[in-house]
Amino acid sequence: MPQGRDERVAAGTLKKTAVGILLKLLISAKGTIGENMYYFWSGLLRAIALLWSVLGLRMLRGMAGFAAHHNNLKVIHLSELPKGWLGKPHALHVAYGYAKGEWLVFTDADVRMGPDLLRRAVALVKGKGWDYLTCLPMPELRSFWEKTFMSYWTLGFDLGQAPWKLSDPRSWRYLGVGAFQLLRRSVYEAIGTHQRLAMELLDDFKLGKLVKQRGFQCGVALGGEWVQLRWQDGLSGIVSGLMKNSFAACGFRLRNVALYLLGAFAFDVLPFLALLFAVGTPREVAALCVFIVLVLHANGSHAGRVSPVYALTHPLGAAIFCYIMLRSAIVTLWRRGVVWRDTFYPLDELRKGVV
Repeated sequence: MPQGRDERVAAGTLKKTAVGILLKLLISAKGTIGENMYYFWSGLLRAIALLWSVLGLRMLRGMAGFAAHHNNLKVIHLSELPKGWLGKPHALHVAYGYAKGEWLVFTDADVRMGPDLLRRAVALVKGKGWDYLTCLPMPELRSFWEKTFMSYWTLGFDLGQAPWKLSDPRSWRYLGVGAFQLLRRSVYEAIGTHQRLAMELLDDFKLGKLVKQRGFQCGVALGGEWVQLRWQDGLSGIVSGLMKNSFAACGFRLRNVALYLLGAFAFDVLPFLALLFAVGTPREVAALCVFIVLVLHANGSHAGRVSPVYALTHPLGAAIFCYIMLRSAIVTLWRRGVVWRDTFYPLDELRKGVV
């Protein structure tokens, strides 16, 4: 068994309903010498309804009762969010202050971990000589729309981020997935902790960026059965879930949004249209492009346990992506900010916080 200590740090809100299951999984995700930490941030919920408040109090009491029977679990509840912080980065930063171990794990509240995940993860980073590891989770996809969008998005993610280059010190590629990020405490402190990410909407992704830019050894692994999550419910859930992040992924710049939309239309939609309506050489070129896209899409579908047949929905996935990207930009600019967990964050402050 690898030596050292690890702390599991999770940030969540009262909107996560399976808190009890999460706590049990955090406790069972055995590490080396474990001090499990579940940091519970309420997100400054404004008591939208009396029923919601009652449910929240019951959940907090339930967590306190759970912690009473597990000495290696700490439950921390905050009622205020300091100025200049987003909720999740602040939650993780405060939880880090309670952690004492050599290794830290940052995770989201809706992740289901395998019981031997931490042993495997620590053994992997020590065997490879890595300072940082992030895992790509296995999403639980149910509906047609979830599978359509996620199989398209996964292909774009693989081609755009090239995760296989993360461990290459000569590559500028970086990666961070909030489902699971393991790193040395010394590395986390060297990059400035989450204080560097206080107003960064893409905090998990940019955590990976800071680690890579400082020259630390990085790695990525497929979560498989050890890191799973139910990401969003249906198409409406996907659209709502990506509203705050999509424009942020473009650096809050309309020029970048336009480039994303143009690229998606040119490579993911236009060839299919040309195959249907063009004639002669243009149609032959379109057929070749469509064939390549379908092969790439079908090959990548297995990562999310999606049938290769969903490659045929590629242009539909692209259309959903374009809609989300455009809607995120318009709504953010119209509001002059982002609403996240019932808290409004001004656009000017978010732009200043981009890492």
